[in-house]
Amino acid sequence: MEHVPPPAEELARLDRELAELDARRAQLLTRRAWLLAALRPPAPTAAPGWNPSAWGAPPPGRPGAPAQPWGYVPKQPSAPRSAQNVLLTLGGLLLAVAAVAFTLVSWGSMGIGGRSAVLAAVTLGALTAPAVLLRRGLTATAEALAALALVLTLLDVYAVHAVAAPETDGLGFTAVAAAVLAALWTAYGLALGKLRLPLPAAVVLAQWPLLFWAWAADAPAVVVGWALLATAVLDGVIALRGKGPGVRVTACVGGSAMGFSALMVGLALSTTASGPLGAAVPGALLLAAAAAALAGAWRAPKGFARTGGAVAGLAAVAAVGGVPAAALSDGWRTLAYLLCGLALAGVVRAGLPRDAMRGVLAASGAVVAGALMWALPPLAAVLLGPVTLLSDVWAGSPDGFRSALGSTLPWSELAAAPVVLGLVAGLLGSAYRWWPSVERIAAPLGAPEETPKPDAASTAAAAPDAASTAPGTPEAAWTAPPGAGTPWYTVGGAGARRRPSGAALRGAAGAGALALGWGALLLAGVVLDLPYAVAVAGETALVGGLLALAVRSAGNGRGASAVPVTALVGAVSGAVSVGLLSLASEGASYAVFGALAVLFAGAAVRVGAEVPRAVFAVASVVWGTVLTGFAGRSLDLDPHEAAPLVLVVPALTVLLGARLRRNPVALPVELTGAVGALVAVGLAVSDAPFLALVLALCGVLAAGAAVRPERRPVAGSLAAALFVLATWVRLAASDVSFPEAYTLPVTVPALVVGVARRRRDPEASSWTAYGPGLAATLLPSLAVAWTDTDWLRPLLLGVAALVITLLGARHRLQALLVLGGVVLALDGLHELAPYVAQVAGALPRWLPPALAGLLLLAVGATYEQRLRDARRLKDALGRMR
Repeated sequence: MEHVPPPAEELARLDRELAELDARRAQLLTRRAWLLAALRPPAPTAAPGWNPSAWGAPPPGRPGAPAQPWGYVPKQPSAPRSAQNVLLTLGGLLLAVAAVAFTLVSWGSMGIGGRSAVLAAVTLGALTAPAVLLRRGLTATAEALAALALVLTLLDVYAVHAVAAPETDGLGFTAVAAAVLAALWTAYGLALGKLRLPLPAAVVLAQWPLLFWAWAADAPAVVVGWALLATAVLDGVIALRGKGPGVRVTACVGGSAMGFSALMVGLALSTTASGPLGAAVPGALLLAAAAAALAGAWRAPKGFARTGGAVAGLAAVAAVGGVPAAALSDGWRTLAYLLCGLALAGVVRAGLPRDAMRGVLAASGAVVAGALMWALPPLAAVLLGPVTLLSDVWAGSPDGFRSALGSTLPWSELAAAPVVLGLVAGLLGSAYRWWPSVERIAAPLGAPEETPKPDAASTAAAAPDAASTAPGTPEAAWTAPPGAGTPWYTVGGAGARRRPSGAALRGAAGAGALALGWGALLLAGVVLDLPYAVAVAGETALVGGLLALAVRSAGNGRGASAVPVTALVGAVSGAVSVGLLSLASEGASYAVFGALAVLFAGAAVRVGAEVPRAVFAVASVVWGTVLTGFAGRSLDLDPHEAAPLVLVVPALTVLLGARLRRNPVALPVELTGAVGALVAVGLAVSDAPFLALVLALCGVLAAGAAVRPERRPVAGSLAAALFVLATWVRLAASDVSFPEAYTLPVTVPALVVGVARRRRDPEASSWTAYGPGLAATLLPSLAVAWTDTDWLRPLLLGVAALVITLLGARHRLQALLVLGGVVLALDGLHELAPYVAQVAGALPRWLPPALAGLLLLAVGATYEQRLRDARRLKDALGRMR
């Protein structure tokens, strides 16, 4: 029985075989190029100072060229063609200037016969000379004279109108003259096929007859549009069937300009029409433009085909959508164009060429994107409008949803915005639900492009050296042909384009449906101007729905990870928006933030993925902290009096962290609680006693967190610092002038505990053992000493700091050495400050800058030595405990 491998194994095997085939083809082509280069031997290089022609030696010839006889002297090379072109251009320009001057200045001094003779002779000569020059091989000179002839024919037209037909309408005469000249130069260019100027000139002249004719006849704007469109169609035909790149490029430029002008005329008439019948006439113009662009895209190259398809799609939307839009109010016209843009998606069933089909679908996407851009500003106003309520919290419930937003947008004209968002959301949701069918319908768009097959000659040339480029050799390369692979991505070298997979596209569709559907519901509430209570309840329910979807979709493994991410972002954004919206009423604030705290906490418990769980838990802590702030406001407490109440949530986070232990969610929750504690400290700053109380409570919370071994290094030091800071603030608030009476009773037992800790654990840091105790006395005493005018406290403090510094140096204790040294230095600076000020006042003003400059020079001269000293000091401190 034949073994049939699983699909995954068979797919991997096919990928390997295709990669080997691509690599083999690249190797053979590389070897072929090398062999072709090897067949062309380089020209011999003469030695320095060797001149073969001086000895009569023949010059080296090209490979395969016949050998030259001995003594052959080659002809000197002619002047570079660039110099020749410059000379001919200048000559033709001067002749043209002379002709213009003659026509404008000397024309009136000659009789009718003389004028006719001069015109006929000069123009005929300029038109005849290029034919003679081409037969003699003087192509560049013929081009210059052809340019002169072109200028002369234009001057002839001007002269004829000025003398022979001065009463003729200028616009009509210009239209006829442009048509005659276009026909003349077309025939002239076809007759003298080697000239490159006449045919592009004829294309340029052909742009104006119809436009000037419509202008001369005072035709309505729609007729001018048809004239522009007809000219653009003519340009398109020339671009597809024209002779030479110059003709085609000129036709492309002219057709693009004329076609764009025709589309602008039709679009302007369609959007300003007074009714459906008035919009039908420019709609016919736009439909004709769409048909012309699509016909050109059918035969145009790849890039032009996509552009033509996009233009055709946009023109069709403007034509068809403009008719019903003319009968609708301004707020609903966008919906008419959106429906037509969505209908363009049916082009995948029309059997168009792939590139043209992609262009039409790009036009459909552009229309949808434009409609969404129109609907997004009011959605932003709904989400950000409640920010205005921060200036007047709990001022009272507004009458409706619109008044709560404080926005001045014309909501009556934006009634179609929720419909637009809902329609696009429904289509994206359908695509997400029935994605296999969407992939099957869109399969022609992702079909691999055809790649040129290697010819027999190249295969034969590369075959003899196949062994030298076998797989695994240094010359081997791995590349994939452009466009090969699955319909949704391309694998290859550095230049290969990678496209999103089908799962990623499906996830994007689902995410877009979710976001747009949520926005549609929000906008619907504003457009209907729901009562304030209903609006708040509805937004809170939407947040709950998004949370449920995020919990359900997270980690489902179906390749739609964008959906839970979008639901998470939408839930957080919606929670912030509805929270701000609830600030208008006290009861609404408690209800909304309480519900948000419960919803996010429940989502954190139910969700399985770590990142969403952390986000939900953090958000729940934030909403709870806001609730405690509301409680202080309801009790009519001042900000500093409400600060201890705000610490309730940080205390709960400490307890929750102890319960979660090493769970990944524990750290984000505790950090968020720490931020809440920082907010409480900020509220209490205005009152020193309350600030000391809040700092002490924060120290208790930090000490509680330090009970856990994983939090002890950071939380323990933080608790000690908070306790010490709370002591200082309390002493300062009580106007204590002798802080040592309060700090020494704390310092002595703290140092006893530190000594016991060091005996039990000699590896313990001196900062942990002695730092809090020493800082509790030294730093407050230093702060008081700086404002003390007596000498006793600074003296006693300096002696104590000196003793502590010596003990630290003796026992190699970093905390004692650093704290004692810093306090001793600052205390000494305090004592020297008056004398330094007296000396500075007695010195000349130039002396301090001079001394500073000398100091900088000395430090700069011994910079490397100072760095080494600093490193040695750092290493010495690092070795201490």
